Amino acid sequence: MATGDVIVDNLASFWKIHSARRNLPWIFLIISVVGSIFKELQLVPQTYFSSSKNVLNIYFVKLSWGWTLMLLSPFVLLSNSCFSGSTTFLGRRLLSLVVATAVWYICTETFFYVEDATGSCFQSVTMDTVVEEFTSKSGCRRAGFHWHGYDISGHSFILTYSSLFIVEEMTAIVWMKTPGLSWSLRTVVNLLYVALNLLVLIWVLMFTSTSLYFHDLSHKLLGTMCGLLAWFLTYRVWYHLSFSPGLPPQEHSRNHKLHS
Repeated sequence: MATGDVIVDNLASFWKIHSARRNLPWIFLIISVVGSIFKELQLVPQTYFSSSKNVLNIYFVKLSWGWTLMLLSPFVLLSNSCFSGSTTFLGRRLLSLVVATAVWYICTETFFYVEDATGSCFQSVTMDTVVEEFTSKSGCRRAGFHWHGYDISGHSFILTYSSLFIVEEMTAIVWMKTPGLSWSLRTVVNLLYVALNLLVLIWVLMFTSTSLYFHDLSHKLLGTMCGLLAWFLTYRVWYHLSFSPGLPPQEHSRNHKLHS
């Protein structure tokens, strides 16, 4: 067995453990609360990740949804097409990417609106003097001033939601028969799968960094809860219904296919 197949099998075996997927949402919640408490008590020393200019933040987190779709879209297409060649099935499964993108867009735009609606423009970070002529964060900051509003953590939201979204969709590989694929197709699927696992690792690392160094507790907790709620309402509620994109291939689906 090739090294790539061994790595994929080990990763797939880990995610096949029900408790690993079941506890991931709680891990995000615990990190958010504990990290925020550490920040408020100033228990964590300044590190490379305490600066928003760190490489992972600039080139990964700020482009997080782009990275997620770039790697997950071909994986969803290839992994699900290996399970079923049905155009309807593939169309429904790809629709999950559209739904997730809509969730991302609506939530982030809502966060921007809340910050604008609750904020004011100040001449400096000391917030001594209000600049009345600016009523939006973008206009205020373009003019060189400081905007202060209720800033729900977009990082906490997107890193939570993106990680859970990826983990849910990656489970398809557990029930795939990759040995029956051509070498080139199996290699592509394996590379995408390993890359997605690395991406989840980066998202968890940067989520921890956000919890330890940035935002207030309520900002991070609300952002995290929005990510958890978006995941729960789709993958734990809506996708179990017939009029939905449906869940990725599951063990019972594979068994049904084998016996049909």
